[in-house]
Amino acid sequence: MHPTRKRRLIGLLVILAGVAIASTITIYSLRQNMLFFVSPSDIEAQNLPMGREFRLGGLVTPGSVTRAEDGLKVQFEINDGVDAVTVNYDGILPDLFREGQGVIARGQLETSELFVAREVLAKHDENYMPPEVADALKEKGMHVVPSKGDEG
Repeated sequence: MHPTRKRRLIGLLVILAGVAIASTITIYSLRQNMLFFVSPSDIEAQNLPMGREFRLGGLVTPGSVTRAEDGLKVQFEINDGVDAVTVNYDGILPDLFREGQGVIARGQLETSELFVAREVLAKHDENYMPPEVADALKEKGMHVVPSKGDEG
């Protein structure tokens, strides 16, 4: 094999190895950062590990919201019509957060019945419910009013 050809082949192999390594690192990083959506009844069914971050969605159970007197700590329940999970959140809730409305909380399980949220998202207008929450509630047999963009 000619020396010039050999150098080109080695250069090509080095480039291909670099691309393969970069692709592997990228795919691994993206897989680690994916946040899965689950409903309260899915928590036990999927046997989710403690400490794994995911999104929990459903409706805020009426009468379940309790606020600490000395800070921003809030505790409430999210239900999907079948099961409910208690959520602890330390922070400012969205203005549109209220009982009976759809929410998505991002965080992790502390126990099988206690979810510690890092972020809470609430609906943004009168007819909106996050699609994941609406689909999960429909699967459980609850009536859901379609969002403005979902009709048709």
